[in-house]
Amino acid sequence: MSAVIDKIEENTDFGTGFYDKVFPISLKINTKSWSNDEYFNFCQENKDLRIETNKDGDLIIMPPTGAETGDKNAELTTQLRNWAKKNGKGKTFDSSTEFELPSGAKKSPDASWILKDKYSVLTQKERDGFPPICPDFVIELRSKTDRLKPIQAKMTEYIENGVRLGWLVDPYKKQVHIYRKNGEIEILENPKIVSGEDVLEGFELDLDEIF
Repeated sequence: MSAVIDKIEENTDFGTGFYDKVFPISLKINTKSWSNDEYFNFCQENKDLRIETNKDGDLIIMPPTGAETGDKNAELTTQLRNWAKKNGKGKTFDSSTEFELPSGAKKSPDASWILKDKYSVLTQKERDGFPPICPDFVIELRSKTDRLKPIQAKMTEYIENGVRLGWLVDPYKKQVHIYRKNGEIEILENPKIVSGEDVLEGFELDLDEIF
């Protein structure tokens, strides 16, 4: 399959609320009829766009992010990766990695972690594409272009698909929404650190560089 979506014109005036009204965009295209290779190639041909799908196979075009969000996201990923290298039990992934969840939805968390024992069963081809696996832990960082409700729905979807612990980090409200595998949701107000609990033993996210 060869398909290219026209690049959406950039609008750098975030103060107008332009992106809040436009993104995310849901396109009623039945990607369930596409092979994994077709979907992967489609995303490669549209690298200027952040593309995901929901469980029904509809394409979801996510909003672009600015430098501030990119800096904060790099900090999140760096802290997680530094801990993971010392812990040695899992692998970390940045926001460019997309996973095919058990529901069929394809999602790209801003940062994620998977136990090595789970990851090791994937074939090399699956690792080179969008692997059919659900992370054990995910972080979503709210950017200035993100509406809150779609991210909250995304976090719930992660838990329903097998994520054991998830954090929605909102630097604008200085909150961290904690999603647990039992369905419990806890909101921390202006925390200094957040604990990885029994999923990421010994990991504490320092929020000084985020908030």
